Amino acid sequence: MPQIDQLSETLTSQVFWLLVFFGLTFVVVGLGMVPKILGTVEMRDNQIAGDLAAAQAARDAATAEEEAWRKRENANRAAAQALIGEAKAKAAAASADKLAKAQVKLDAKLAEAEAAIEAARTSAMAEVEGVAADAARDIVARVAGAKINAAAAKAAVKKVMAHG
Repeated sequence: MPQIDQLSETLTSQVFWLLVFFGLTFVVVGLGMVPKILGTVEMRDNQIAGDLAAAQAARDAATAEEEAWRKRENANRAAAQALIGEAKAKAAAASADKLAKAQVKLDAKLAEAEAAIEAARTSAMAEVEGVAADAARDIVARVAGAKINAAAAKAAVKKVMAHG
């Protein structure tokens, strides 16, 4: 069969050219493109490693800065608490001073009021004694028909009030 005879002639030629083409492709790709790709991959890996190292350094720096900030914040908070305590102590002292001054004024007013009340009581008692003496003289005059002098009536009222 002639088709089978032709096949052996063309098959050898086709296999030859197939090997030549794949050989050239291997040389171009294997020797030309693969090293460039591997270089790019290696450069990318180095860049990623550098970026990761820079990120870790930045994270460490941020952590150190945060710790320093926390220490400053705690110191500031303690200082603020001390100022607040000092202000409270000053306010308490000022309040105690004002209360003491007010208490002195109130004590003075209370003493004045007690003196005024005692004076009013003494005055009222003197008036009561006088009214009681007059009333006793009138009662004796009406009941017994006798006249008593004012000094005797006052002495009798004082004696009764002193016992009662």
